[in-house]
Amino acid sequence: MVTTVVAGEKERSGPEQAAENVSKMSKQKSKADEPSDKSEPKSWWWLLFGVILLLTLGTRFYNVTVPDHVCWDETHFGKMGSWYINRTFFFDVHPPLGKMLIGLSGYLTGYDGTYPFDKPGDKYNGTHYEGMRIFCTALGAAIVPMSFHTVWDMTGSLTASTFAAAYILFDIGMLILNRYILLDPPLIFFMTASVMGMARVSRLTREAASFTRAWWVWLAFTGAMLACTISVKFVGLFVVLLVGLHTASDLWDVLGNLSLPITHTVRQLAARAVTLIVLPVLLYAGFFYIHLAVLNRSGSGDGFYSSGFQSNLVGNSLYNVSMPRQVAYGAVVTLKNHKTGGGYLHSHNHLYPKGFGARQQQVTTYSHKDENNRWLIKPYDKQTVENVTLIRHGDLVRLEHVQTRRNLHSHREQGPVTKKHLQVTCYGEEGQGDTNDVWMVQIVGGKAGQAVETVTSRLTFYHYIERCVLTTTNKQLPKWGFEQQEVTCNPNIRDKAAQWNVEDNQFDKLPSVNFQVYAPGFISRFFESHAVMLQGNAGLKPKEGEVTSRPWQWPINYRGQFFSGSDHRVYLLGNPIIWWSNLVFLALFLIIFGVEIIRYQRNSAASPPGTARTCPAPPAADATKWKLLRAAVWLFGGWLIHYLPFYAMGRVLYFHHYFPALVFNSMLAGVMLDYITGRLPGWLRHACLGTAMAGLAYSFVLFSPLAYGMSGPFSHEPNSTLASLKWLSSWEF
Repeated sequence: MVTTVVAGEKERSGPEQAAENVSKMSKQKSKADEPSDKSEPKSWWWLLFGVILLLTLGTRFYNVTVPDHVCWDETHFGKMGSWYINRTFFFDVHPPLGKMLIGLSGYLTGYDGTYPFDKPGDKYNGTHYEGMRIFCTALGAAIVPMSFHTVWDMTGSLTASTFAAAYILFDIGMLILNRYILLDPPLIFFMTASVMGMARVSRLTREAASFTRAWWVWLAFTGAMLACTISVKFVGLFVVLLVGLHTASDLWDVLGNLSLPITHTVRQLAARAVTLIVLPVLLYAGFFYIHLAVLNRSGSGDGFYSSGFQSNLVGNSLYNVSMPRQVAYGAVVTLKNHKTGGGYLHSHNHLYPKGFGARQQQVTTYSHKDENNRWLIKPYDKQTVENVTLIRHGDLVRLEHVQTRRNLHSHREQGPVTKKHLQVTCYGEEGQGDTNDVWMVQIVGGKAGQAVETVTSRLTFYHYIERCVLTTTNKQLPKWGFEQQEVTCNPNIRDKAAQWNVEDNQFDKLPSVNFQVYAPGFISRFFESHAVMLQGNAGLKPKEGEVTSRPWQWPINYRGQFFSGSDHRVYLLGNPIIWWSNLVFLALFLIIFGVEIIRYQRNSAASPPGTARTCPAPPAADATKWKLLRAAVWLFGGWLIHYLPFYAMGRVLYFHHYFPALVFNSMLAGVMLDYITGRLPGWLRHACLGTAMAGLAYSFVLFSPLAYGMSGPFSHEPNSTLASLKWLSSWEF
């Protein structure tokens, strides 16, 4: 048994020594958890927080309703707010909560949902847009004080908290992005609130306040904010990952506390599973239930969803509709691709251009209901059928485009985009064509003689001559094809995208039945909504002439983005002093943390082998140092989690995607500034901090015209008052 002999005391056994060490470690931990600025009077906390609050309100709400015209993506999210007010269904690639809140704020402040939000620059002309813009601004403004609270709970440092908030407060880019009718203010608000709740729960757990009323409230608050974040945009999953990792770290610390029974850890795990997993899932599903209940009227987004889904929408051609159950020769039908988000088989009186196969009539899929989606089903060998004859599995048919009287056709020409497939066209005149117009109708899983049914039968159309199947490739045609989806004939007859269903079925000679019985329930619509959104997200590609950006450009503030043009120009650009110093603090953190870890490991290894290691209480400065570094590690992790995944994304990306990561970088800068200056003499530390704060405030004033509006010549034009602010040639204001 290893014993430790201390002069003047009796010999103690290893277990006794271990118990004493645990006691000392607990005291150290309690001491380390005390605020590092505890010597400051509490009034200083309230004074600084009050100043930050006043500056936030002043900078965010100053001229918030100016300009009085549509700015940047207000054209999208203002319009979606209108659709919620009008209960009109639409398709968007993001979950519904942010848009629902925008619509609710407009409704509560007198907006009637009639403004069209056609394009940026359109004047509002008396429309009550102010409520929606002020609501988004209020959410954006709350990010600043929440960041202050977050860093305070993580570090207990008033200096770190103040500078973390100042870095967000004085950033021109953060100011601009949070003053308009966009999804970014609610997204960053809920994300920051989630992190604030995470930090408060962790602090209460360290202070042995677990299972108190405050602890439960903050735990439930964190779970609710996580649900709200992911309900605004799917990138909310990043903060879910961060909180999950932080929670695992907390539970590991609880498990390592030998003064607590193992049942305490089990209770902690159960409590967090309920509040951080079950509660967010229920809330997330609840938001979608409200979304689908409110948007119950047919709109522009119907065509992205299945025929069954559309039958729930008032005003849709399938809502409470009666049509023939079976499909017969002579019926006029629309064919919808059965895959998630599939469009309608469509043609129009335009030819494929030279170099893209035969110059015959284009065939595409189109996601909106249109007269050009209608097809007449005919026998393969004659134009009409006198008696009512049902179409059955294995029948040979021709499909005549109703508007142009040409037949659906394929031949041995390459597809316009997918060269391994065959081209599909419309060919002939007045319904007369050739043998390449013949298709075999096959029901997926069908048997010989089985009749084709409206909506429920999944069909493939097999080309009788070329031995290929009618399919959509999900590839967008160029402008000559009106950016609709390519349709081809695929030699791979097992292509999953080659399945179709009959949606509209117009035929007077058969009895009609009501299709409401085939309407899916909430669960089916919930999962279909997600499949369509995820597919839509993956399909977002830059349009011709559109200004996009790459992730490497974001942290260096390489290029901004116009929010408003004309005589009142607003240009989204980060405050360069803040953004570039953020990068410096990122680098310093990596260097300092690496050095400190190496020093810690070498000090731990300095004990002679075979001797018991005691745990003497470290100096207060060391406890503060490790508390700051621990907070910095999590903030750096937040930045990394919210930034690196964009490098792997294939969808179109924009400058504003970086701003959630920027929040973590700014809080990290405040922590590292406190850490670095903490080793300086008092007078020098205060001088450095004062200079830093003055620099942040001055840079805000210097670049404020970008946020509050510019007029006159552009920065690159002669006699421009903005020329001195053009620090990089890539800036375009």
